Amino acid sequence: MTKTTDFGYKKIPEDEKSRRVAGVFDSVVSRYDLMNDLMSVGLHRLWKRFTVAQSFVTPGARVLDVAGGTADLARLFAQRVGAQGEVVLTDINAAMLKLGRDRSLDAGMMLPVVQCNAEKLPFASDRFDCVSVAFGLRNMTHKEAALAEMRRVLRPGGRLLVLEFSKVWQPLQPLYDAYSFGLLPRLGKLVANDAEAYRYLAESIRMHPDQESLRQMMEHAGFERVEYFNLAAGVVALHRGYKL
Repeated sequence: MTKTTDFGYKKIPEDEKSRRVAGVFDSVVSRYDLMNDLMSVGLHRLWKRFTVAQSFVTPGARVLDVAGGTADLARLFAQRVGAQGEVVLTDINAAMLKLGRDRSLDAGMMLPVVQCNAEKLPFASDRFDCVSVAFGLRNMTHKEAALAEMRRVLRPGGRLLVLEFSKVWQPLQPLYDAYSFGLLPRLGKLVANDAEAYRYLAESIRMHPDQESLRQMMEHAGFERVEYFNLAAGVVALHRGYKL
């Protein structure tokens, strides 16, 4: 029997998800950063700065940015770890990774870039001081496998930061739904010429584990001292866990 997984609200064969997600990002890559600014009214930049601040990385640290896309988070980490540190940018999508590499070069940063699947990271165990994944976990087929891989490549004492859309404060749910399923696809059509990609975005957010469920998922993957911070009334949450 063919195993299935979620693609938004649809059920599809597991082996199709990465291809379909790739299609979504191939379609919107040229307008991805602009859409992020418009969708969040620029707040995503503050959320990412908060993530880096909560990582506690210091100059000389090694950081792995998983599903790093256009590298805005990776560039923030690179500024923090300095010339003696290392930030490796990864993504499964070649078009996103190319844009992230180009944006980094434009900023005067030579970041190593690796195209890979987060469920099978091509790095040695115990290599990184910090692993981050921002707005990428919900697109992964086997989230538990990806979390386990992120833990494997962390050194003892290292930490994982997961920045992701989450469960909004209940009184705001009707307004958030109206925005997500009404305005967002129209904005995607107008700016990126792809309403379906942003309809998938809204659906994938609803299918993603809520704050407590993701905390438990991280604990099951072996992380300890897992905690989370609600941002923008729970529209986004930052989870942090340690490999001890």
